[in-house]
Amino acid sequence: MALRFQHHPGLVVYLTAGDAGLSPSSQSSGEGADLSVTREIALAAIDAGADVIELGVPFSDPLGDGPVIQRASERAIVRGTRLKDVLGLAAELRAARPHAGLVIFSYLNPILRYGMPKFADEASAAGVDGVLLIDMIVEEAGEYLVEMERVNLAPIFLAAPTSPDDRLQAIAAHSKGFIYAISRTGITGQQQNVAADAAALVARIRRWTGVKDGHQDGPGDDADWRGLPIAVGFGISNADHVAEVAKFADAAVIGSAIVELIERSTEEQAPGAVARFIEGLFTQGLRQPVEVHAL
Repeated sequence: MALRFQHHPGLVVYLTAGDAGLSPSSQSSGEGADLSVTREIALAAIDAGADVIELGVPFSDPLGDGPVIQRASERAIVRGTRLKDVLGLAAELRAARPHAGLVIFSYLNPILRYGMPKFADEASAAGVDGVLLIDMIVEEAGEYLVEMERVNLAPIFLAAPTSPDDRLQAIAAHSKGFIYAISRTGITGQQQNVAADAAALVARIRRWTGVKDGHQDGPGDDADWRGLPIAVGFGISNADHVAEVAKFADAAVIGSAIVELIERSTEEQAPGAVARFIEGLFTQGLRQPVEVHAL
């Protein structure tokens, strides 16, 4: 299915697949890691209002992530979580919640080790909607884009405040589903305030994606240039941040705040704690249904 944001603001929730916090009772087996805790957390997040779940593939050298997600990745690796397990989890979530957006969030190296064509085939078969490779730049994405197109998966790229205009134009041209706008430079992690760079970055990206309500069109007559949603992440961690992002972007991405909450919770507590956190992000009247278009 195509990625959709059913509300404004939309919500993207990142989870490190296989992380069960600091006191996990389930362990890996010869058949692969037990991702049942991540499954229950993801289902709770969807039911509480998450439009899209990013399933993070644990990686041994996550240079783009802050200490919270680094620790989660380490825990998931210790428990034996592999890319194959994450794809299996995606298939379970797709069966349980057919209309939820599912994105595989990974560094490039695990995908290359697995094999790009094999990964594309299995991700599509699992019901994944899109893929975000954190260290894949659009200028070097030729094979990746070919494989995503072949199996009808949405390639999602990161756009940073430091990205030059020609890179932002290329990201807008090749992205599907949504563009992930990084609110600030540096690594992931919770912050006190939404960076001022975020609104300026979204305004720059809109030059090529257009505005969803039709007030501004992107270059050319191709409809794919118009209305591609922009989600803002890195440092988004509370209701005030989400309300601020809603003023200029289509969705907020929350990762470290939820991963840290899981870290502080028991396996039994984590799904409920995450659901309550998400429900608390939206003050009365902030979130409204939107006319849904697949992009």
